[in-house]
Amino acid sequence: MAIELTVVVPAYNEQERLRPTLDAIAAHLGDTRTWELIVVDDGSSDRTRRIAHEAAVAEPRIRVLPGDTNHGKGHALRRGVLASRGERVLITDADLAAPIGELERLDKALADGHAAAIGSRAASGARIEKHQHPVRETLGRAGNLLIRLLAVPGIRDTQCGFKLFDGERARAAFAASRLDGWAIDVEVLQFFRRHRLPVAEVPVRWSHQDGSKVRARDYLSVLRELSVLKARALDRGSLAVAGLFVLASFLLYKNRWSDPDGRYIPDSLQDQNQWEWFFDVTAHNVLHLQNPLFTDLQGFPDGVNLMANTVMLGLSVPFTPVTALFGPALSLQLVMTLGLAATAYAWYWLIRRHVTRERVPAAVGAALAAFAPPMISHANAHPNFIVLFMLPLIIDRALRLVTGDRVVRDGVVLGLFAAYQIFLGEEPLLLAAMGLLLFAAGYSVVRKDVFADAWRPVLRGLGIAAAVCVPIVAFPLWWQFFGPQSYSDVLHGPNTANSPLALVSFAERSLAGDRANSQSLAMNITEQNAFYGWPLLALAVGIVVRLWDRALVKALAFTGFAAALLSLGSRFEIPGTAITVTGPWRALAHQPLFSAVIESRLAMICAPVLGLLIALALTRLRTARPAHRLWGGVAVAAALIPIVPLPLKAVDRIPVPAFVTEGMYEAYVDEASGETLVPVPLPDPGVAEPLHWQTAADLGFKLPGGYFNGPWGPERKGIYGAVPRHTSNLLAEVRGTGEVPALGEAWQEQARRDLAYWKAGALVLAPQHHQDALRETVTRLLGGQQPEFVGGVWVWDLEPAGG
Repeated sequence: MAIELTVVVPAYNEQERLRPTLDAIAAHLGDTRTWELIVVDDGSSDRTRRIAHEAAVAEPRIRVLPGDTNHGKGHALRRGVLASRGERVLITDADLAAPIGELERLDKALADGHAAAIGSRAASGARIEKHQHPVRETLGRAGNLLIRLLAVPGIRDTQCGFKLFDGERARAAFAASRLDGWAIDVEVLQFFRRHRLPVAEVPVRWSHQDGSKVRARDYLSVLRELSVLKARALDRGSLAVAGLFVLASFLLYKNRWSDPDGRYIPDSLQDQNQWEWFFDVTAHNVLHLQNPLFTDLQGFPDGVNLMANTVMLGLSVPFTPVTALFGPALSLQLVMTLGLAATAYAWYWLIRRHVTRERVPAAVGAALAAFAPPMISHANAHPNFIVLFMLPLIIDRALRLVTGDRVVRDGVVLGLFAAYQIFLGEEPLLLAAMGLLLFAAGYSVVRKDVFADAWRPVLRGLGIAAAVCVPIVAFPLWWQFFGPQSYSDVLHGPNTANSPLALVSFAERSLAGDRANSQSLAMNITEQNAFYGWPLLALAVGIVVRLWDRALVKALAFTGFAAALLSLGSRFEIPGTAITVTGPWRALAHQPLFSAVIESRLAMICAPVLGLLIALALTRLRTARPAHRLWGGVAVAAALIPIVPLPLKAVDRIPVPAFVTEGMYEAYVDEASGETLVPVPLPDPGVAEPLHWQTAADLGFKLPGGYFNGPWGPERKGIYGAVPRHTSNLLAEVRGTGEVPALGEAWQEQARRDLAYWKAGALVLAPQHHQDALRETVTRLLGGQQPEFVGGVWVWDLEPAGG
């Protein structure tokens, strides 16, 4: 006779509760259906096994599976389900926290076509008759929330031990399971989801039972087991792709990895000094429990608004232990190397999820998105523009909103992701949003049906995302725009837009690069924001023409073209002519937020667009005729090989003077009275080596001047560096010309005022170009006071507080 229902009860040291539970189940089932009840003893050390055998003698439909060792609930459930014979399988805990009478609710869900029905304490209609201790209940809910977000989104209560399954599917799911602990519930639900088997979450009555084996800390065990499960689930091909991305990133930075502390990337200009200082000052603020959004360690006495300087708090804060133990140079090197590889893998994951399941096309497309020439240009100096692993995750969540399936969940996650990206870099988030808007506009035109169905859930999801994101970032953003040393926008220099020629030329660090040509077409080597090369753009046009029947390709083509056009700025000249035309960027150039954007960076949106087109083309080639595959592969190689990046340059670093490294400065600068060390000339965006002095001295002294963004003038326009003073301007001019100007009493009085403003304890001149002229200038400004040569530098010791 067929068995309609198997009830599986895992039991470990349940002598007090097991017999009443078995009696209750047997009495409820009675003779209304054919059933069996399997008690799985998980190596109990009390009378649990004996009680189970006694119940089996009294009721032949009860079977006992004994065990000599305690392996865990998951192991016990797997044994019981695999030994089951029922058309349906119910699993229930030995405490019967959910009464057996609730089985009817679950039965109905299976009768309605579901493959599994899980009892839920969180679903609408559930009734909790006896609660746990409030602290324990709160911790349990928090743990369950993490499990839901990480493993089984959409199911509100994964850990309730009252579940009914279709028998054959239950046996398949538990046979495929590998976990022995509490996380087996999640592993089995993931099996049902992976095989697209419908699961119902059914509200039930539930009552906490004294002596329950579940503790709040068990949720941590579940998360640990799920992490192991996730690691096992990674396929070797994707791991190989991740390894290749890490290798590519390492090779890009190999010239600095030989000695992160002692090597400098010269094409970063002064940005490496700046970014190492950012990481160091963040760690200093965290360890000293100081405001992570502000410091006066440079730019003294006004200080620096760190939130307005993109110090990447989302990574510089977590990297505090690394920075404290090994120094900011290694922290920055790790962030840039691993961050670039993570960005590539994130694009790979997004492409495989939404564009093609083929591994090789996805990997090639992701490599182009992450290692495109603009990315390599920023890899010299700007971690906030290469560590972009959150952007594909944000794009994925935005795309999920289109389906309208789980708008609340996806909106919440999108809001959290956006908030975290703000602490990594706001301008990349703005560029990503612009790219998404362009794509949405293009796609909506060619797929009006999708737009008609999607706009409501998308707007609702974005509203939810804003509601989640804004409270998290409200105060940091207020501090950024209205706090101390905030500014309105940034005054960029000329040549901030792309020339049309930059789009078809090759970047300096590309295999086919031309240094002279690329430098003539960009602000500097760190801002070569286009330079995709004419072969790649020609191939992209060919792909678009060949795959024009696909709505995705049309939308990508519009996005790439529009972004490239915007990157040309408000006005640009058509190459080979004297014709100047107005670009669409003019409408945005003076709007809030957009006014601070370097418009040439909009061409960076083209990198993932081109990567997606390449992935689509390679996927199509895999099913093409052999001749087409050959010539298509040749075309892709001819487009990509010229832009293969070369390793970034690195040189030996300028040694930090012993005056700093050996702490000699402490005899001249009284930190307790607020004195500063004043380098000659003062540090600025052109020469920021004193920032390296600070990091080498564990931020043991403060500096006037510096390299950061801060306000200038009554309109608080953003400038690079501190507000200049007469003395700092004079020293910068002497550094550039090597000429000592005529200096009278007026200059000496001005110097005294400036030194007092800076609270200067000492002026320090390191060996450098035009050092004799600088030494003579300072000596005259100080009324003939001669310096002493100490620890490799000339030092002018000043009276306290610059007197």
